[in-house]
Amino acid sequence: MVKKLILTFPGESIERPFTYELIKKFDIRINILKANIEAGKTGKLLVEFDADVESINKAIEYLEANGVDISLLSSKISYNSTLCINCGACAAACPPHALTITSPDWKLVFDKDKCIMCKLCLTSCPLNLFKIEFTE
Repeated sequence: MVKKLILTFPGESIERPFTYELIKKFDIRINILKANIEAGKTGKLLVEFDADVESINKAIEYLEANGVDISLLSSKISYNSTLCINCGACAAACPPHALTITSPDWKLVFDKDKCIMCKLCLTSCPLNLFKIEFTE
């Protein structure tokens, strides 16, 4: 399971090796997506935790017990339809067929309900029109 979180650290805990502790104690695979950390000040990390549900829940409890504020994030794929040339590269790469091009107009259609966040559209679009948006 993958969970995206915003971790807000109090200034006094900035120098503590939390990522190391999470990896060592809970076997969490951590992908740091964005960081804003300054010594002695509040720090923020946008992270992706990848582990089983129980390990992630234990890690979250551990962080909260150590003064770390946690916000869950959800993400969605979006694309710039005004710049799209309807080439179909993303549709060909989309396993759940959330992206399709059909006759008679041959325009790209994005069905967000079918999207499984595989992110293949991000790399298949030659114009890099797809992006991931995060919301709390």
